[in-house]
Formats: sequence, C-alpha cells, structure tokens
Amino acid sequence: MDVFWFLPVHGDGPFLGSQVDSRPATLDYLKQIAVAADQRGYHGVLVPCGKTCEEPYIVSAALIAATERLRFLVATRPSALTPTFAARLAASLDRLSGGRFYLNVVAGGDADELAGDGVFLDHDARYAHAAEFFTVWKRALSGERVDFAGAHVTVRGAEAPLTPVQRPHPPLFFGGSSPAGHAAVAEHFDTYLTWAEPPDAVAAKIADVRARAARHGRTLTYGLRVNIIVRETEAEAWAAADHLISKIDRKAVDSAHSAFRRFESEGQRRMTELASRADLVVSPNLWAGVGLVRGGAGTALVGTPRQVADRLLEYRDLGIDSFILSGYPHLEEAHRVADLLFPLLPVNAQPPAAQPAPTVAFVSPFGGLQPVRSAS
Repeated sequence: MDVFWFLPVHGDGPFLGSQVDSRPATLDYLKQIAVAADQRGYHGVLVPCGKTCEEPYIVSAALIAATERLRFLVATRPSALTPTFAARLAASLDRLSGGRFYLNVVAGGDADELAGDGVFLDHDARYAHAAEFFTVWKRALSGERVDFAGAHVTVRGAEAPLTPVQRPHPPLFFGGSSPAGHAAVAEHFDTYLTWAEPPDAVAAKIADVRARAARHGRTLTYGLRVNIIVRETEAEAWAAADHLISKIDRKAVDSAHSAFRRFESEGQRRMTELASRADLVVSPNLWAGVGLVRGGAGTALVGTPRQVADRLLEYRDLGIDSFILSGYPHLEEAHRVADLLFPLLPVNAQPPAAQPAPTVAFVSPFGGLQPVRSAS
C-alpha cells in the first residue's frame, strides 16, 4: 500500500465549517506537515488546486529541499494551462525533485470557477479536452516534437527538451465518476482515483474502469481518497467525529450543499447524496459527516486502529493500491495515523531510488539543443 497524506494549501484547523482556531496555509506550516509526512514514511502528499488554494506547483517546488523521499502529487486543471507548458512544468519539478513528482488531473469541478478561468467547456467536453491535452503532454515528455490538431487542442512543433527523471513520464492520477470520466482514464491515464464510497460502490467503479481499460489493452492501478478519524477506542473516535462538526449550523450545511449541486461533477453529486442522509454512517465505519460542508472527499473512516485498518484492507482487496488520507488538523493527525495505523498495514515506505536528473545537451536560451563541448 502506498499511503499518501494531504497538504492543506487552503488552510487547516480542528473544526469543519468554522474559523475557530484556524491555521492559515503559510509556507512554514505546510513545511511542518510535509516534513512530518516525509519522516513518518508516507509515500507522498496530495497538493490540491482551486482558486482558494495556494498554487500547488509553487508550493511543491518550495518544499522539495525540505524533504528527502516524499512525492508530490500535484493537482492540476488542464484547462488552465497549455499542454506544452504543463509538460515543461512537469519535467522541471520531476528533475529538481529527483523523480518525486506525480500529477493528479482534475478535469471537472465548479462550472462558475472554471468560467472565471475562461473555461466554458461542458462536462463531457472537459474530459475530451483532458484526453487530447495529455496526448500532447506525454508525447512531448517522451522527447518528440509534436504536431497535433484535435477538437480542443492544437499545437505545432511542441517540445519539452528537458526530459523528466521518471520514464516515460511522471505518473498520472485521474478521478471521475461519470461514464465520460471512466472512458478518459481507461484510455489515457495511469491511476484511477475515487473518493471513498461504500465498498460495493467502489468495486463497481473499479470493475467498469478495468473493463474499459482492458479494451484498450491497458492495465491501471487504483487509488482511494478518504479522511481518517482514528483513536484508541471507538467511543473516542466517534467523539472526535462529533467534535469536528460541532461548530456547523444548518444554514452552513444548506449553503454548502446548494453550492455543491451547482457542480457538474458526478463524484460530487454522489458525495453530497451521502452527506444528505439522515444516518451519516453509510457503511461500517464509513461516515459522511465531512461532506456536510466540505466539497470533494466527503467521507471518513472512523474507529479504532484495528477497525480502520480492516476497512482500508477491504478496499485494498478490491484492487486499491494508493491511499490518500487526511485528518483535521493535518499536522497532528499525520503523526496519529502513522502511530496507530501504519503498524497494522503493509505500508510501502521504501524511498525512491536516488536518481539524478538525466543529462542532456546544453539547451540554448535562444532555441535548440547545442552540443556540449569538451574543456580540452
């Protein structure tokens, strides 16, 4: 199991839907979390994106030197960049980190936020755009000079001369619960990432993606994004869950769910539906209370170390390889999860092989690769 943690680049705190004791996303605080994750053996950290987040590429670059083994799973909206520029960003982060850069592709989201970025594609078109975008991105990172004319992306002579450490390219994670999302990940991406739903629902999604990928002759890996509330006793765990939402009022819940329903996201619809139930315990130890006011990953596994570990192992048995966990506040909970859960799980904490950036010929700033000349 590759276990990731979450970097709260939008801020952090002990309560959902409240500014009480909140912690801003300062570089110093984010560094503390990243260093803790690095030292405790997490495989990496997810760095989310959005208009209320510090820019994940910049945050990740700022934290490279503070960490030794930690991978940075950087969320990006392909509609906000050109594929050639994104390929160069990927190559630089991968080279400068020694091969510790992964990419989490976010094709959907809030249509109003996307419109603010100048993106007016409908739901299915965003997935079609992402497929074309990463076709160019992958070819450029492989060393090709790319000419491509698609319905959404057109480039001529696209290049990324500085190749990444990870070959053929840094791993691509991709989430989507709609048929269009499943079709895109099956054909073009490496890891299918889903939010935590009851195991039978997750199994159905994996089966559909796996069948679609097989039709393209591809084999994917699978990831799960879930919050964790783990304590020594079950009573303490559920008390912590209640404490997390103790500052929320009905008005805040109604306002949040009104906003979520505006999203053109099947995954968000499913999370909101779980959080709208009278009984928020939607499966053994799986609680939808986080989704009362938080978009995205709206469920948490709640219980003792043995209970939570068993639930994670159930998802592992469905085919999940990567687990992206989080807990509030993220600094203290990173340590708690490592203390209580890691001894019960087959955590893959092996560091990546030390890999220097591949050597290339000198790249002239005026264009083109120039031969490296001997000093003799």
